[in-house]
Amino acid sequence: MTLVILITLWITLIAAIYLLLSRHALRIVIGLMLLGNAVNFIILLSGRVYSTVPAVVPYGKEIISNPANPLPQALILTAIVISFALTCFSVVLMIKLIKRLGTDDINHWREAEPLNNSGYKPSIYNDGDHDDWKKYRKDLC
Repeated sequence: MTLVILITLWITLIAAIYLLLSRHALRIVIGLMLLGNAVNFIILLSGRVYSTVPAVVPYGKEIISNPANPLPQALILTAIVISFALTCFSVVLMIKLIKRLGTDDINHWREAEPLNNSGYKPSIYNDGDHDDWKKYRKDLC
C-alpha cells in the first residue's frame, strides 16, 4: 500500500513539473494545480495515514491510544482553499492576457520587457563610470 501511495505521489509531482515547464498558459495553470495537490498529498502522508481511530474522543469514553493525527487534515483543508484562490487568480490572469495579447504561448508575452533597440540601461550604467556603485557598496559595509 505504501508503494502505491508513493508511486502516485511521484507521478503527480512529475506531471506537475512537466506541465509547469510548458510554454502554454493553460498547461502551466494545470501544472500549478497538480503541484498544489502533490503538496497536499505530502502533508497528508506526514500524518499517521493508517490509523482509523478517530482523533476526537466522545465524552465518557476512555482515551484511545494512537489516534489519527488531525493536524495534517486541518493543514490540507487550509491549503486547498489557498490553492483554489491561487488557481482562480491564475485563470483570470491567463484569460485577460490571452484576450489582450491574442495567444496563450508565453514566449510571445514579452510586452513588459524592453525592446532590444530601446537603448534602455539601468541608471547606474548610464554614464559608464561605476564609482557611484563602489561608493554605495562601501556605505553598505
